[in-house]
Amino acid sequence: MQPQSIPASALDTWRKQVIYLLLPDRFANGNTANDNLGQPNCYDPANPTKFHGGDLAGLRQKLAYISGLGATTVWTTPLYKQTLINSGAAANYGNCGYHGYWADFNQAGTADVEPKLGTSADVQGLMTDIHNSGMKYLMDMVVNHSGYGAQIVSQQPSWFHASCDPNVDPVNCPLAGLPDFRQENSAVASYLTTLSKTWVSTYAIDGIRMDTVKHVPTSYWQTSWIPGVLASRPGMFLLGEVFQTGNAAQLKPYLDAGFDSTFNFPLRQAFVNSLGQGGSLDSLAAAMQDTIGTLGLDRTLLQVNLLDNHDVQRFLNEPGPGAAEGVIRTRYHLAMGALMTLPGIPQLYYGDELGMYGGPDPDNRHDMPAWAWTDTGRSAAQTNFLAGGGTPKTTFDDVKNLIAVRQGNEALWKGSYAELWRPNGGQSMFAFYRGSGTSRMVVALNSSASAANVALDIQGNAGISASDKAAITNGSTFSNLVAGAPGTATVSGGKLNVSVPAGTLAIYRLNSSASTVNVTFKATASTSLGQNLYLSGDRAELGSWNTASAIPMTSSNCSGSTCTWTASVALPPSVTAQFKFIKKPGDSGASVTWEGGSNRTYTAPASGTGSYTGTWQP
Repeated sequence: MQPQSIPASALDTWRKQVIYLLLPDRFANGNTANDNLGQPNCYDPANPTKFHGGDLAGLRQKLAYISGLGATTVWTTPLYKQTLINSGAAANYGNCGYHGYWADFNQAGTADVEPKLGTSADVQGLMTDIHNSGMKYLMDMVVNHSGYGAQIVSQQPSWFHASCDPNVDPVNCPLAGLPDFRQENSAVASYLTTLSKTWVSTYAIDGIRMDTVKHVPTSYWQTSWIPGVLASRPGMFLLGEVFQTGNAAQLKPYLDAGFDSTFNFPLRQAFVNSLGQGGSLDSLAAAMQDTIGTLGLDRTLLQVNLLDNHDVQRFLNEPGPGAAEGVIRTRYHLAMGALMTLPGIPQLYYGDELGMYGGPDPDNRHDMPAWAWTDTGRSAAQTNFLAGGGTPKTTFDDVKNLIAVRQGNEALWKGSYAELWRPNGGQSMFAFYRGSGTSRMVVALNSSASAANVALDIQGNAGISASDKAAITNGSTFSNLVAGAPGTATVSGGKLNVSVPAGTLAIYRLNSSASTVNVTFKATASTSLGQNLYLSGDRAELGSWNTASAIPMTSSNCSGSTCTWTASVALPPSVTAQFKFIKKPGDSGASVTWEGGSNRTYTAPASGTGSYTGTWQP
C-alpha cells in the first residue's frame, strides 16, 4: 500500500472541494480566431462529433460563473493536441477529438496544446485566473492509449499491443481500437511518465484526473507514474477513473497503488437504481455502507461521488421518457441533496446545475447555452432542460444552495458517518448522521409517495461517538436547512423524531445551546373552527417562506374565536429575520391565508432569550 500523495495538512482542503467537470470545446467560445486551427475539417458546431468552438479563452471568461455556483475545483477534459480526422478505423471517420482523449503524442514527448482550444500561454493564463479566483485546477491525462494515427504510432510501432478483445483482457487489448501502450516495456513506461512530468512541471496544476486507470497495469502506477509525477510536483491530488460499478472492493487496488481517490461508480450506480430509476433507497444506503466498510472513513471522504459525467447519459435521462417532469425534478433534488451530504467529494458535470438533459455520448455533450450565464437567461423555460414546475434558474438555485449548505457545515465534508434508517424493503426512506467537532447533522431522504414519520435512534446508534451523543440530549432541537420538511425536529427518548413529506429532502443541523437563543413569538388572531396559526419566515429555522415547513403555533387565553398563539424558535444570536403569520387551512377554502401588511422584522438578542408580540394584520 502506498501513502497518500497529498500531505495530511491538505486533506481537509480536498475534502471540502466541489469539482466541476467541463469539456472546453462545449463550454464557451472566447476566441473565434482559433476555431479552424489544427485539424482540417474539424470545426462544425452542427456536428456532435466535431469541434464547436469552445476554448480556454472562453473558459477564462466564465470562471466567475463556476465560482458563483459554489464549485471550487475546475476539471477540464484533456488539453492535448488531437489526431487527424481520417485516421484509425473506418468506423471513426468523420469524428474529431473535441473531447481531448485522442492525443497526437510524438516521440519527442512535447506537451502540445490542441490549437482549437488555445496556446500554452492560454493554459498558463487559465492557471493564474483559477488560482486568483480561489479555485483549483484538475488536469485530465491519458497514458493508456494515443489517438488514432498519432505520430508516435508510426514512430514506435513496437510500443503498442496487438489487436485483441478488451472484454477478455482489458489491460493489454486496445480500448475502442485506440493504439494501446505497452507500459510493461520500460522504454514506454519512461516515455509516458516523462511526458506527464513535462505537463505538471510546465503548469501549476493542483491535481490530475487520470483516464482509463483499470486498463493499465497496476504496477506501472505504483512504480513509475505516481512517484514520477509527484517528484515533479509534490502534493498533487491524484484521482483515478476506475469505471467499475460493482462494489468498493473493485476500487481499492488502485488506492493501494497510490491514488488518493477514485470515482465512486458503484455509488453512482446506486444513485441511478434508487433515485434515477425510482427504485428503493436500500441500494443507496447499501452502497454507501459498502464504501465505508471497505475503504474506511478517511479514504471514503476523498472518494469522488457523481450523478453523471461525459461517459454516461445524464442523470436526468435515467427515469426514461415515461416519467413526468415533476417526478424527475423531485428525484433530482433528492439526488443532489444526497450527493452534497454523503461522505466524499461531489463532482458536477457542466449543465447539471441547469437541469440539462442528454442521452448517451454524444448527446450528453451539448454546448453550454448562451442564456446560461445570467439569472435573467436562466429564468425562462428552455427546451432540453428540466421543467417540472420550474426553470433552469430553479435548478441552479437549488444546486447552489445545496453546495452552500455542504460547505457551511463541517460535518458534511469531513464528518463521521452513521446510518440511521434504511427502507429494508419497506417505505423508501433513508437517513444518516454526520458529525465533526461541534458540527452535527442528520440528513433524511423520502423518495416514497407518502410522508415518513420515523424516530431516528441517536443514543442507541453504535456509529455515533460518545461525545456527539453527550451533545444530543433529550430536548435538543435540530433545524432544517432546506425547504420542504418541518423546520425543526426534537430529540425525545434518545431519538430524533422527524416527519418528512413525500419526495422531500431534509438536512437537519443541531442547534447548539451556545450558538442559538430561544425566541418566543406571540400573535393575537381570530381563527375559524379548525384553523391554526403558523409562523413563516426567510430563515431555515422559520421554514424559508415554505408554508409546508411553517412553524406551528399553540393557542391559549382564547376569548371566542380570538386567541393568543405562541411558538418558540431557536435562532442564531443577533440575526435579523423577516416573517409573517399565516393561517392553515386558509379562509374561504384556500389552503393558506397570509396576513396582510409588510413583512415583520425581528433581530434576535446576542444572548439569553427573546420575545416578539404582535397582532394579526388583516
